[in-house]
Amino acid sequence: MNNIQILYFCPMPYSYEIGPIRPPSEANSLLLRITRNCPWNKCRFCHVYKNDRFSLRTVEEIKKDIDVVYDMAQAIFEKAREPGINGSIARIIEELKPQFGFGGIYLQQVAVWLGCNEYNVFLQDADSLILKSDKLAEVLNYLRSKFPGIKRITTYSRSKTVSRKSLEELKLLRQAGLNRIHIGMESGSGKVLDMIKKGVKPEEHIIAGKNLMDAGFELSEYYMPGIGGTEYPKENAVESAKVINAINPTFIRIRSTIVINGTPLYEDMVSKKWIPLTEDEKVKELKLFIENLDNITGTVVSDHIMNLLEDLGGKMPEDKDSMLEKINSYLEMNDDDRESFILGRRTGRFRYLSDYEPNERIENMKARIKERYSSFDEGLNDIMQGFV
Repeated sequence: MNNIQILYFCPMPYSYEIGPIRPPSEANSLLLRITRNCPWNKCRFCHVYKNDRFSLRTVEEIKKDIDVVYDMAQAIFEKAREPGINGSIARIIEELKPQFGFGGIYLQQVAVWLGCNEYNVFLQDADSLILKSDKLAEVLNYLRSKFPGIKRITTYSRSKTVSRKSLEELKLLRQAGLNRIHIGMESGSGKVLDMIKKGVKPEEHIIAGKNLMDAGFELSEYYMPGIGGTEYPKENAVESAKVINAINPTFIRIRSTIVINGTPLYEDMVSKKWIPLTEDEKVKELKLFIENLDNITGTVVSDHIMNLLEDLGGKMPEDKDSMLEKINSYLEMNDDDRESFILGRRTGRFRYLSDYEPNERIENMKARIKERYSSFDEGLNDIMQGFV
């Protein structure tokens, strides 16, 4: 999952609702909340919505939020034209704060959104497509009527939800201006999906994904190396590749499994019902997954801080060999260098594999971990709990 700092709704003038997460690729997008929380909320690896009830927002509520954003945008544009402003976002915000009162923090978000010139919108929370298609289309049409310059509108959804919609409904949403869908596939293995209580079957992943592609959407499918634990590493890789091959999505996004304290999967890990893969084992599973991708044209993306090899990626099929070469270059490092890179990556010293070089601070930290813990992997897991 992709956590961001949240400013929750407060019932003040000139405020609007913001949900808890969005993909890293939507960092500069306007966040517009369509539903609250997750309608399924049973995935054993997810911690985001566990204590929150799901609810649908009304079309009227969402339109009011769009109106607030529109009023702020108009005020920002007018202020930007005044002499002496010179396009300074900080000065625009400061001068408009008295007008918007407690909505100043929301004003700042709108100003940053307008200033980045990407002009994208992300619909929250976990499954916007669960809203009836005609109602969501009404929201999309209203949003684009207020902001005709919007370049892209994106949202999360679930394969279960999408598989229940007709192709005509999906085309209606696409025509209304929804461009891109993110689906948390996680795995293409029926056994793994049951184990993590994903609430969907592999064939539903395929139906949903193919229908979204046929309707003209850009589609991101997420794959989680390691989610099958030590019991299903090969099956998780091979069966996930089969589903991806059947769908041929626009993007295949990698999200390495990091088990978070407070989730049911963490309890399973502590009780030894589920045994995690080491970093090396997850990379080997990822290699098997990429090896089994075939006859697709999508782009593999490793755009998340939880991925060990963040610089892995490329267009299929032409970049497949180079991706496998990068994985092999990691696996061919000696054990000591691999541990040093892992620790440096997980503590922010290195971002990419190409950044790696011997580092005294990392070596000292590694020595302390091995003195304190029974294994390097046990110590690394503790570090990761503090990190996530």
